[in-house]
Amino acid sequence: MTSRCRSPRLRPLLPTVTLALALALAAVTGCGSVPAPGSESAADRSSSAEPAPDRAELEARASAAQLVTEHVWVTEAAGYALARQSVGVLGDDGFGSSYTAPDGGMLQLSVERRPHAVADCTDGSAPAGGQEPLVTCERDGEHWYRATESGHAYAQEQGDLVITVSGAREVDRTTLRSAARAAHRADDHELDRVLPPAGDGSGQQPVERGDLPPVGDGAPNNEVGASG
Repeated sequence: MTSRCRSPRLRPLLPTVTLALALALAAVTGCGSVPAPGSESAADRSSSAEPAPDRAELEARASAAQLVTEHVWVTEAAGYALARQSVGVLGDDGFGSSYTAPDGGMLQLSVERRPHAVADCTDGSAPAGGQEPLVTCERDGEHWYRATESGHAYAQEQGDLVITVSGAREVDRTTLRSAARAAHRADDHELDRVLPPAGDGSGQQPVERGDLPPVGDGAPNNEVGASG
């Protein structure tokens, strides 16, 4: 008589085997790993179940930091996270921040009231404040891309604002382009994460010193004595 393989004994083990296989695949593919900084999309963050921050409080925090909420922009790039200490005002009412990566890479985001020529590099001028001549200037979608020997940037115009995402040449152009395209005006949830906390002291008047004379310009007394 021909023997047959009887499978009923194996059936109770199948769920265990399936679970073990699923866990092994998850470990290999990284499904259970923590997302890299900046990998969570803006849509995911905005659609969270968190209650909306108080708008009046956000405005107060922005005012304390001398920032205009409408000029606060954010971006995202795989592997990069916002450096909270970098958030600050540019010029009269602009905004600036930096995003850093574990390998030392850095992206800079700036929002300023600037003339059209700052975004449009076709006149051959170097970026604002830069001394290096341009080696590349070209239109890339809705942005202008410019590059010097040491750095490069993407710029776009939104009304009277110029939004720029820049970095050293060590930051590859694909990453820079991705961050420039992802740049957008911060919503209330993003403002809550970006603005300095209430009472942080950013943008407030300097603390009055008690070691200066009450009259005069406060300069040290450098008079030479009779023996000098």
